[in-house]
Amino acid sequence: MRDIGIPHPRLPLPKRGKGDDLAAFQAWLWEAIPLVEHLGLERMEWQGDVLCWHLKLVPNLNDKGTGFGGSLTAQTTLIGWCWVTLWLRARQRQQDVVVAEASQRFLAPVRGDYRLECRPQDPHATSVLGERLDERGKGRITLVQRLYSGDRLCLEACGDYAVLPEA
Repeated sequence: MRDIGIPHPRLPLPKRGKGDDLAAFQAWLWEAIPLVEHLGLERMEWQGDVLCWHLKLVPNLNDKGTGFGGSLTAQTTLIGWCWVTLWLRARQRQQDVVVAEASQRFLAPVRGDYRLECRPQDPHATSVLGERLDERGKGRITLVQRLYSGDRLCLEACGDYAVLPEA
């Protein structure tokens, strides 16, 4: 059981030249953020610069038998946080990440298991973020999340994530 106000221990950085083991990261995430184990997250994978989650609908049902907007919104925020955290870890940086601003647009009901994709809004954003981190020790990036049930786009979201200076 987690104590309020006590940070969860950080996951050690991956060895240089090696990417994160996403299954180990997911297991750590379940411990670090207790809500995660209840979101129906089956697995995560990288597809180029896109972080993709595969999720079950059942834990996220609303009273109408479709996806609950609150769960879906939490998932879009969290996948963005994971994207930035994993991106930093691949660069041997262990800095705190927070969401600064987020918005969602619901386009269609989610009626089955789904996938959630997260990527930078601008293709050059990672270069800019890397430069800012090197120069100032902090930076921001805007990420776009899209939720698909089958081939149907059901939700679009956008989040601005801040990388805080090292403590």
